[in-house]
Amino acid sequence: MTKPQHLKVRGPEDILGFIPHTLGYWPASSLVAMTMQGRSLGATLRVDLPGSDVLADPAGFASSVCSYLQADRQATGTLLAVFTPQSRNAAPCGYDGLLALLRDVLGDAGMPVLEAWYVGDRFWRDALCQDLSCCPLPGRPVQQIKDSALNAEMVYLGSSVGAAPGELPGTALPVPEEYRGAVLAAEAEWSANLEPRRESRSQFRAVLRTWLEVLSRPGGLPVRPVAQRDAFLRATLLVPAWRDAVLVMAAAGTEAAEAGAERFGLFSQGEGADAVEPGSGAGAESIDDWLGAGSDPPGYGEVLLGLEPAVPHWGRMEALDALLEQLAALGGPAAAASLTGRGWIAWCRGRGSYAAAYFKQSLEIVPGYRLAGLLLEMAGRGTLCGWAGRQEAAWRKSGPDAA
Repeated sequence: MTKPQHLKVRGPEDILGFIPHTLGYWPASSLVAMTMQGRSLGATLRVDLPGSDVLADPAGFASSVCSYLQADRQATGTLLAVFTPQSRNAAPCGYDGLLALLRDVLGDAGMPVLEAWYVGDRFWRDALCQDLSCCPLPGRPVQQIKDSALNAEMVYLGSSVGAAPGELPGTALPVPEEYRGAVLAAEAEWSANLEPRRESRSQFRAVLRTWLEVLSRPGGLPVRPVAQRDAFLRATLLVPAWRDAVLVMAAAGTEAAEAGAERFGLFSQGEGADAVEPGSGAGAESIDDWLGAGSDPPGYGEVLLGLEPAVPHWGRMEALDALLEQLAALGGPAAAASLTGRGWIAWCRGRGSYAAAYFKQSLEIVPGYRLAGLLLEMAGRGTLCGWAGRQEAAWRKSGPDAA
């Protein structure tokens, strides 16, 4: 991962303008907490604003927020922003009490609240300032945030603010019907050919070889749709062990994927014979070099939870995310697998709301889809991916950090 570019924060408008770029969307009815590491911004947490029942006794809510932020072990302070749909003169819906409790809890945890703001649909204001001479009601126009210098810099660097998780397009990419028909027909044939080879080591390697070849395209070039290849990839996603191996390979390398499969006793057929795969194109570069010669490959559990390796191969994971989006557009059970993979990558990036949305879409396609259900439960508990909790390992949307 390259060293992030340094962005200068000139005022609260810059910080508030940075939040939608960090999350990927403009939050609504949300509490956003950002840790500070000295003079630098650290981790970002977004949670739904609590309802009136929780506001009546918000101690549990405040404790949960604090525990999430403590995953950033370098945090020295906290910034809070309450995004509400209202533009009120008074504190919206009684959140002053919640902010006061958060200040106490986070202060006791060594992460004192340095600044806090209310952001409505039209106005924003300092939530801690009661002096109307410097913080007059109803506040300052939200357009100041959207016009901030840091927001402009982020856009210049290629960052953009997209749809909220509830508005994700899912499988809505346009697909020509002729292409769809060709892929689905070929997918059925590949599935029949792959079924007796599920526990073959040589077939396992052929599967990973094909995925790696596509993910290793030079310069981040988009994948050109190829019916036979896409049909093969979709068919391999229907085999849970291969689906999981693809995720592990993207993050931790082919050695980790095969070693984990070995531990699970996948290769009962040994080497097997006559592995099948679509015609290969340009040779794929190895992604194992950065694992380190002689290093012990991490297990599937450590990789899927973001505990190992120390830093995942974000370039491969981003390429996989784009490819899974393309494969999901064709629908069917393979789309459920693709969306689950995209949800896992979103969770690894620290985007729990997006992850949950993908998992729910997967479950709509295949009710009871096991991996999506397990990951949705984990995301719903607020479990943070190990990589997302460490600055040196965390994904960066467009390269910059801020200070």
